[in-house]
Amino acid sequence: MAYRIISDGSCDLPEEMVREKGICVVPFYVTMDDRTYIKENVDISKADFYKWMVEHQGQFPKSSMPNTADLLEAFEDAAKAGEDVICITITRKFSSCYQVALAARELLLDEYPERKVEVIDSTVDTVLQGLVVLELVKLRDAGFGFEESVKRLRDILPTGRIFFTVGNLDYLRAGGRIGKLAGMAGALLGIRPLITLKEGEIFPSGITRSRKKSMEMVGKLASKYVADTFVSTDEYVADIGYGYDYDEGVVFRDRIAEHLSAIGHRPEMPIYHIGAAISVHTGPYPLGFSLIKKADLRK
Repeated sequence: MAYRIISDGSCDLPEEMVREKGICVVPFYVTMDDRTYIKENVDISKADFYKWMVEHQGQFPKSSMPNTADLLEAFEDAAKAGEDVICITITRKFSSCYQVALAARELLLDEYPERKVEVIDSTVDTVLQGLVVLELVKLRDAGFGFEESVKRLRDILPTGRIFFTVGNLDYLRAGGRIGKLAGMAGALLGIRPLITLKEGEIFPSGITRSRKKSMEMVGKLASKYVADTFVSTDEYVADIGYGYDYDEGVVFRDRIAEHLSAIGHRPEMPIYHIGAAISVHTGPYPLGFSLIKKADLRK
């Protein structure tokens, strides 16, 4: 390989895919039941983490990013194999993982000055970050070199979007993602928010009073963005993220598909499990549709 692809655990790609594509994922940590530094997908599975949240309503777990030593170990493993590194991190608006990766980069270059390490703030997170990682895999496998891969990947980042909803506002409020007053009002009214992630931050996109209606409105938001941005399905990649309930994720995907089909778009939409890095803020019932422009693979 011309370079090794490394991502923090926010990319939420299935473990079998990570192995198949030759991706190195450095996991986040989870704190629950006063136990700190439980590695996601190492010490606890996503399924068990969601089960814990559902069974412990009113308790709010926390996640923490990989530390410098974690990322340095991944970088060193690549350097010892004679490989350069492109590292993709969660948006710096949500985490300091980007800065930590930069620190690990400097430590690595002290020992391996001949190696190249590029750290890229994906400006996104969760299953959309996964799409970014997979576009880099395509660039690598198509034979593009280090610098050209970085350039072509950066070109598509501004087009990334996640349109999502959650079960309630409790976790967003507890995690400091919205003001306490807005969270309390939402809880009292049974409001289900509609949220858009773009340019590295989350933005309110509406409210509704039912789960079914929130799915419908996410579909409308998604199809409008697609219609305004892309001419055909061939121009972008998309996926679906879900939390505790896979079956609900399937229903959500089918609703999104109906909206996109109405504008002549029929993208493949694999369904991926949203991990702890994000679900500690969304709670156990997030549903999201994400998409991003395809990287240019033309020589």
